[in-house]
Amino acid sequence: MRERLVRTGVALVDAEGAQALTLREIARRAGVSHGAPRRWFPTHLDLLSAIAREGFAELAARVAEADREADRTDAGPRERVETLTRVYLGYAAERRGMYELMFRHDLLESGRLGLRETSLPLFARLAALVAELRPGTDAITAAGALWANLHGLAQLGHWGSLSLATGSDDPAPFVRAALDAHLGPAVPTR
Repeated sequence: MRERLVRTGVALVDAEGAQALTLREIARRAGVSHGAPRRWFPTHLDLLSAIAREGFAELAARVAEADREADRTDAGPRERVETLTRVYLGYAAERRGMYELMFRHDLLESGRLGLRETSLPLFARLAALVAELRPGTDAITAAGALWANLHGLAQLGHWGSLSLATGSDDPAPFVRAALDAHLGPAVPTR
């Protein structure tokens, strides 16, 4: 039943967004009484955290696959950051509702179901790559600033604000500018 409720929540967030994730609606769609989820998830926050955990697991799997591909092609750290960026923004665009849920402050801060422990390795991967590219700098701060830019691009793109302000819905030039700003200009490959 626990997995059924989470699967139902994942389907609901994909179909209707994070705002649709009420206990009552998840229970209704799972075909159980509205009180049934409380047997497996003591609070609404626990159920939302379990659903968000699925999103982080999927994003981590996509990043791991991109890393395996980068290993096969012997990609350098800059190329790996660019790939990580594409994976992250692609996920945000494809799984809008899940992406929104995953980064809700109340879920992350609560520490429910080890959600931070699920999300932090993704940030640690970015910080490690930044450290390779910018030795001697505060890689955590630089990675945090880059991630904030990427998150902003994802949100502004989702809301349509980026194209409204810039006249373009292509995030590529903004991604390049963010990478250059935080990592330094890309060195042309031969």
